[in-house]
Amino acid sequence: MELALEEAYKAFSTYEVPVGAVIVHDGKVIARGHNKRETLKDPTAHAEMIAIREASKYLNGWRLLGCTMYVTLEPCSMCAGAIINSRIERLVIGAKDPKRGCCGSVINLLNNPNFNHKVQVEYGVLEDKCSSILTDFFKELRNK
Repeated sequence: MELALEEAYKAFSTYEVPVGAVIVHDGKVIARGHNKRETLKDPTAHAEMIAIREASKYLNGWRLLGCTMYVTLEPCSMCAGAIINSRIERLVIGAKDPKRGCCGSVINLLNNPNFNHKVQVEYGVLEDKCSSILTDFFKELRNK
């Protein structure tokens, strides 16, 4: 999660919402991502989506079997769908997102019984740090 936080700080430094994601396979970091929606003018440029694309390239396939994603903020519906579709096995979340989170806060797509893939989810890892970077970012944004 510390590496995902490093990614979130990269987003913060470019005035992007500070969310970071890291994907690990066989104990090795194979992908990293941070939000780039404003930079790329792309609504799909979320940290998770960028990391999933990078991991798919690294593994030379779309199935990310045996992978764990660490993300600083609970994924939205788009990212939760991509996590299911890419077959990521485990998701570790820093802070919950009570407004848009789709891994248990607003809805839970990852363990919907109608989907054929279930994701193991762990919440609250470095939650205070993951929450505070978001609070600091939006406080600074309001002050500008």
